[in-house]
Amino acid sequence: MALSTFRHNSGGRKRTLAALPAVVLLGTLSGTLALSGCADPGAAASAGAASGSPGTTAARNGVVYNTSPDQQRIRAEKDGALAARLPELIGKDGKLTVATTAGSIPLSFHATDDKTPIGSELDIAQLVADKLGLELDIQVTSWENWPLKTQSGDFEAVFSNVGINAARVKLFDFASYRAAYMGFEAKKSASYDVKGADDISGLKVSVGSGTNQEKILLAWNKELEDKGKAPAILQYYSSDADTILALSSGRTDLNIAPYPSTAYRENTRDDLKIVGKVNAGWPSETLVAATSLKGNGLAPVITEALNSAIKDGSYGEVLERWGLSEEALPESKTVTEATFGSAQAGKTR
Repeated sequence: MALSTFRHNSGGRKRTLAALPAVVLLGTLSGTLALSGCADPGAAASAGAASGSPGTTAARNGVVYNTSPDQQRIRAEKDGALAARLPELIGKDGKLTVATTAGSIPLSFHATDDKTPIGSELDIAQLVADKLGLELDIQVTSWENWPLKTQSGDFEAVFSNVGINAARVKLFDFASYRAAYMGFEAKKSASYDVKGADDISGLKVSVGSGTNQEKILLAWNKELEDKGKAPAILQYYSSDADTILALSSGRTDLNIAPYPSTAYRENTRDDLKIVGKVNAGWPSETLVAATSLKGNGLAPVITEALNSAIKDGSYGEVLERWGLSEEALPESKTVTEATFGSAQAGKTR
């Protein structure tokens, strides 16, 4: 097995660890439990044309994105007390099995080798695995697949831009780790300013099926129809590449996607810009969270691992590395069905 050097934020030390394998799951199950999501499901994200060194993309926001398979991930030290609190059935094999959809730059996507899953979601999962003294076992799946596979026990946690909502807390527990926003993007020449339903009336808007952003657009269309106004025309594409091609060529007017992805494109392309931002939980607020099976005791341990990473600075380093510092949380919280309402889980500050 190849060796890679990983940075550690504490004391400026470096450690050499075995590169971790990425296991790709093939096939999909029924999407009946997919619920409304926060990711670009199943999108085949491409690292795009690199500028500068091979496998890097220099962005206008000052971030140099590493899109190569050699990630040099930020690492954390094991916390023995936290590891001892792991539920009995979790980590028996020495691994934390994490699902991701690998469909949205810079959150979770395939590196320039077209097979290695990388991104901020997996970097955060790595910190959690390190804190718990476990090997990170990344398994790529479709957006429709993760709920059933998590319920069946194939996945112990999901790190894939999953937002907390009322439907999901009936099946899963959560450990929050990032603010959750959606961005509207358009061609550079467009004059749109999207703040609400009225601003998308009659426009062609691309959106991922079964996502929180689709849920928002459907609600906005109902609002428009109730006012007697033309609803937006929702368009669906099979991949992120097809979606962006349709936008840049003028076949669609707007695209709504996770805000970090729209910001990435705004800062690495010359033809697109952000024209609106909305909380992923509209009309309320929500957060992005690690997702685990309801009641299995893993979410509180992940919460503590995240808070340990926040405290030691490694969490902040990861978000800075991917240009996501503005979505940082001051504290991770465990959210369950019992606490969802009273804790007002969507409050980001």
